[in-house]
Amino acid sequence: MTTASEVIIYTHPDCAFSAAAKMDYRKRKVAYEDVDLSKQEDRIPELLALTKGERVTPVIVENGTVTIGFKGGT
Repeated sequence: MTTASEVIIYTHPDCAFSAAAKMDYRKRKVAYEDVDLSKQEDRIPELLALTKGERVTPVIVENGTVTIGFKGGT
């Protein structure tokens, strides 16, 4: 099982793709840290650094690999 420190998902509650990503990780029993940008605004600079300035969610960081967006489960 992957630990939460290895997976971070930057999300926003109004984003259906964020909800789908979190549901997929829960379904696959992969632990993750959920960074809800509506509640953790101090983490927005991290998101912007990962996306080259774009305010988009979800952004998934898994073992150092950054994925912008979510296209569905595996």
